[in-house]
Amino acid sequence: MKIGAQTPAVVTGAASGLGEATARMLAAAGAKVAVLDRDAARGPGVAAEIGGLFHETDVTDDASVRAALAAAAEAHGPARIAVNCAGIAPAARTVGRDGAHPMAVFEKVIAVNLVGTMRVMAEAAAAMATLDPLDGDGLRGVVVNTASVAAFEGQIGQAAYAASKGGVAALTLPAARDLARHGVRVCAIAPGLFGTPMLRGLPEDVQESLAKQVPFPARLGDPAEYAALVRFIVETDYMNGEVIRLDGAIRMGPQ
Repeated sequence: MKIGAQTPAVVTGAASGLGEATARMLAAAGAKVAVLDRDAARGPGVAAEIGGLFHETDVTDDASVRAALAAAAEAHGPARIAVNCAGIAPAARTVGRDGAHPMAVFEKVIAVNLVGTMRVMAEAAAAMATLDPLDGDGLRGVVVNTASVAAFEGQIGQAAYAASKGGVAALTLPAARDLARHGVRVCAIAPGLFGTPMLRGLPEDVQESLAKQVPFPARLGDPAEYAALVRFIVETDYMNGEVIRLDGAIRMGPQ
């Protein structure tokens, strides 16, 4: 699918980090982008800068997601591109100093990262399935989800995060198979260590230490590189059902 003028797109977690970079890339390519995020302080500014729409969105809530997608469709038309970047990463060990892993924390991470991804994907794909095909293959839309290298090499303290991202990775192929009859492609990106606000907020020496763990190039990933891969996936029609690592060849150690 070529990203042309006025192509409708929605991006969750688009007020910062990987989501913001993706929203900016899509807008620069000509798409009309809906910025979906809980951050009502920063989100509207990002949307205004890219000529898009902001809608405060909680991906753990059915009504919130449906309202956001409806608002995006009313403003730009039903999304042809949906990118899921919303996520959280609190750390807790299976058994820590205070005892067993807090189940409320575990359940929240799963609710946001995995169930939230599924919720947005399913709702967006249901709308895509009603649209006219864009080409002779019957393509109607593309969904790109965000997994993580933690899906494969979860570190100490990442039980909840790794489980949630492992779920996103495992979801990719069956979702692509489910949606094939509707002409909707599904892929996931598994980023490594990226220069998102979360990592950039760490002390400089910690950032340098993390960067040195990456074989090549030995630095943190640039969110613009994530966005570039999103564009490649969207515009490469034979790319479907795949989880793609974007990590400088890193394989995470236990800690």
